[in-house]
Amino acid sequence: MTRIALYPGSFDPPTRGHEDLIRRSLKLADRVIVAVAVNASKQPLFSLEERLNMLRHTLGDDPRIEFAAFEGLVAAYAARSGASVLVRGLRAVGDFEYEFQMALMNRQLHAGLETVFLVPAQGLSYISSSLVREVARYGGDVSELVHPVVVEALRRHFRS
Repeated sequence: MTRIALYPGSFDPPTRGHEDLIRRSLKLADRVIVAVAVNASKQPLFSLEERLNMLRHTLGDDPRIEFAAFEGLVAAYAARSGASVLVRGLRAVGDFEYEFQMALMNRQLHAGLETVFLVPAQGLSYISSSLVREVARYGGDVSELVHPVVVEALRRHFRS
């Protein structure tokens, strides 16, 4: 039986922290689905297709990593995709309360889904997509925080 992990997020843009967690998730599952959330109430910096393309370039051609988009409840998408593990990152103590509540709700909605919390590698815990966007917006150097493909996408976006 194949163990499938689901790593959902907005990935707007994908960061080195995301990369770290996705690669480490492969130790927990045979396959990892990186699922970009479509949220009609949010205005992302990058389109859905741009985010998926950045993720594909960032993570390479590992056949164990699949990329998808979803709308609606994470638990429902996990059930549809056959995922039994939901991967979430905890950067700081402040993330825990929200993620804990979400894990309990997801378990209520999909009893077969276990949430696993991963802590980013040392030196990546302060990185968030929102901070990367803010630094890039004002011309700061984000090359240590994101893949070169993402750096270029940010430069293009903020030039226009």
